Amino acid sequence: QVQLVESGGGLVQAGGSLRLSCAASGRAFGSYVMGWFRQAPEKEREFVAAISWSGASTYYLDSVKGRFTISRDNAKNTVYLQMNSLKPEDTAVYYCAADLLYFGSAESEYDYWGQGTQVTVSS
Repeated sequence: QVQLVESGGGLVQAGGSLRLSCAASGRAFGSYVMGWFRQAPEKEREFVAAISWSGASTYYLDSVKGRFTISRDNAKNTVYLQMNSLKPEDTAVYYCAADLLYFGSAESEYDYWGQGTQVTVSS
């Protein structure tokens, strides 16, 4: 099993940047695909980005491509989401997720979840 704790959320003006972190504890971090999801008020949770076990492959929601970058440091058991050029529509609770086998965007395939961190982008 793995436990996930997100940090780095906050309030930022449109056009600004934030970097989210997700620290993992438990079983070997490098064994997991890591993903970021988000849930805006009154909306379904949606996929944002995923990164493969070694970090060689990444996958993004179309609307964040070119603005967000997912990365991981397996030595620090941490995955990051660098968010640039933030827009008000990026406002959401951002969740970190992990899975041993699945690399993709389907929420139901991820077995482990953090508690989330709030990101608010003001216009």
